[in-house]
Amino acid sequence: MRLKPVNEGAGRMASSEMKTDFSDLAALYLNCTLKPTPELSHTEGLIDNSKAIMESQGVSVEVLRPIDFKIAHGVYPDMTEQGWDHDDWPRIYEKVRAANILVICSPIWLGDKSSVCTQTIERLYSSSGDLNEDGQYAYYGRVGGCLITGNEDGAKHCSMNILYSLQHLGYVIPPQADAAWLGDVGPGPSYLDPGSGGPENDFTNRNTTFMAWNLMHMARMIKDAGGIPSYGNQRREWDAGARFGHPNPEYS
Repeated sequence: MRLKPVNEGAGRMASSEMKTDFSDLAALYLNCTLKPTPELSHTEGLIDNSKAIMESQGVSVEVLRPIDFKIAHGVYPDMTEQGWDHDDWPRIYEKVRAANILVICSPIWLGDKSSVCTQTIERLYSSSGDLNEDGQYAYYGRVGGCLITGNEDGAKHCSMNILYSLQHLGYVIPPQADAAWLGDVGPGPSYLDPGSGGPENDFTNRNTTFMAWNLMHMARMIKDAGGIPSYGNQRREWDAGARFGHPNPEYS
């Protein structure tokens, strides 16, 4: 007798049977290309595939290029309060706060994410001390993923860095929350260039599709649950003396 795996058939559902309503969710893609609009961004070509999946399910989707904004350098929420003449980050942060799903997207340069991507994560970090109404860090209850494109190795390195950063800030990272496309090592066609094979690449298309759906599923689950349970992770309560079961070294 063949033993049936405990998860065999669990959750199995044809796409035509999907009944989940995602129409109250919002997703924000931050395309950390070095090219301002309207220059061609190969990273945005990959974003368009993920975006189309979410929009087909009713998710409200917005794509922004941080390079289009005048974002000050620093790790404070509004750098004009630190002497800078101008800082567009607070405008972007409001969109970040309004999104259930955040996808950080970057090209690869010198084996790493773009400088714009690094700056974007630094500015996300600048608001990591903000608290929500439950006393948790502000990014709790949101989910994150990433998309990477390039012509050199480094996709997994960039993804590890970005996803680590997002979870450290409080984002939930679902399974397989990254996807990437890489061209040949050295000069060669980029994702949207004729003959690159990028848009037809089954590996990339599969991972991009799984990522989009996993982000939507996780965002749906968290929103339906009312967010991440707050007991044990409330900064205000910790500062007030609560220890949520942490052993007291005076009595150990």
